[in-house]
Amino acid sequence: MPHEPSKPDTADGLGLFSGLSLLGRVASFLGRGSSMTSSIRNVIFDIGGVLMTFDSKRFATIFTDTEEDAELLDRALFDRNEWALLDAGVISHETMRRIAEATLPERLLPNLHECIAHWPEHSEPIAPTNSFVAQLKERGFGLYLLSNASTRIDEQLGHCPAYPLMDGRMVSAEERLMKPDPAIYQLLCERYGLDPATCIFVDDNLNNCHGAEVPGMQSFHFITDDAEASVAQLERILDL
Repeated sequence: MPHEPSKPDTADGLGLFSGLSLLGRVASFLGRGSSMTSSIRNVIFDIGGVLMTFDSKRFATIFTDTEEDAELLDRALFDRNEWALLDAGVISHETMRRIAEATLPERLLPNLHECIAHWPEHSEPIAPTNSFVAQLKERGFGLYLLSNASTRIDEQLGHCPAYPLMDGRMVSAEERLMKPDPAIYQLLCERYGLDPATCIFVDDNLNNCHGAEVPGMQSFHFITDDAEASVAQLERILDL
């Protein structure tokens, strides 16, 4: 799954937005009044860092015995630019495995293979957000997923409590498009018949939030390490 909290950032575009702080954006959003918040009927969620954890250092630690080996494994597999190519659908999982193998000592190859096979099992639900999705479902909101992730995403979603409540999804590797390219947000809207003006996009990557704003969505920068506070802010924004 996308390694959105910690993997290399694949986008440095849309830099004209970078001066906006989260606090300023939220204050501006709230200051626009109830007419705008009442127009939001669809909430689009990122997965890694919003609905499910993606902690590559923890994954690497689980499959190694020392801190040094965990660091080697993390750098070889997750913390490299090629991981983004996997999420983009440009390279295969087999290619990713061979790339990682080439950078590790032979003694760590069994650890690598175990990590590749089983890391999705150790991605855990982020409880406040998953509970929030259930609340939104009860209120009649449309619910969608939009993630930079590989074709193995279902191995994470299989133990995501919110996933069965979703009305649709879009995954970068399946579309050969990645956030923050505005085209992927627009494609999601076209596929599910959504008006961007009725959508708010929730992501832990600020660049991805800015990308959603280009076709006319609202966005919310989710802080993974303070998930409860982020959910509370979303509840206020949506007047729940």
